[in-house]
Amino acid sequence: MTTLRPWLSAARPATLWAAAAPVAVGTGLAWGDGVFRPDAFLVALTAALLINVGANFANDASDARRGADGPARVGPTRAVASGLISPRAMWAGVLVVFGLASAAGVYLAVIAGWPVLAIGGASLAAALAYTGGPHPYGYRGLGEAAVFAFFGLAATVASRFVHDATAPVAAWLLAVPLGLTVTAILVANNVRDVDTDRAAGKRTLAVLLGRQGGRILYAALLAGAFAALALMGGLGAVPRWCLLGLLAAPLAFPVATAVLRETDGPTLVRALRATARLHALFGGLIALGAAL
Repeated sequence: MTTLRPWLSAARPATLWAAAAPVAVGTGLAWGDGVFRPDAFLVALTAALLINVGANFANDASDARRGADGPARVGPTRAVASGLISPRAMWAGVLVVFGLASAAGVYLAVIAGWPVLAIGGASLAAALAYTGGPHPYGYRGLGEAAVFAFFGLAATVASRFVHDATAPVAAWLLAVPLGLTVTAILVANNVRDVDTDRAAGKRTLAVLLGRQGGRILYAALLAGAFAALALMGGLGAVPRWCLLGLLAAPLAFPVATAVLRETDGPTLVRALRATARLHALFGGLIALGAAL
């Protein structure tokens, strides 16, 4: 367990809800449409979680190399920067995890077609280029857009697609509020790290907008997610039972208040985890409504 603990920490289990929630929504839609396949669900969930873990591993190694995880950083200990895992071992872990995710993608492609491979390949490339490579887009204010695109749009639509090789309009629409809440997870992280990221030359949106601008962006993402769902459900553009997701709204107020007002590290770490749980509950309720 002593050997495994740094790897478990580097996987950042508290943030893995980012991958699970869109899979739940896509699966709920498939159930409601009468095309649910248990194998497609299990393999899609496994692939999504593996991609998330691999992205976290790659981010850990790349940020350490670029000096973004120095002693002043607030939050959980980073494995490579602290010396708990060597860079070589971490990149080997990335290779293993992404290899398993690719195998899952091949299985899904067999049952649903080549678009699954295209989405999976793009997702892996985006995970590696976030903080890695010569021009990491996460250092240029594009991380939030990528998270919305891959952990919101692509993950939700693909999770519905793998059941019967179709992508109904409801999947695209519901991917929008899911994309907004999952992006809020990253913004909460970047608001917490704004000072150390600025010092390391990591120009996240929170750095570009300033701490207060990042806070406003965070609140706007959460408000936009609930407003978008209310509008879609009210107009009947998505199954009306998906409005169950609005039941998560009261939980958004305390966490948004913490991000908007607090600056101390431990409070913002708790806010980050609470945002991930909010995203999971929001997605779970929408998934239940879609299934009903």
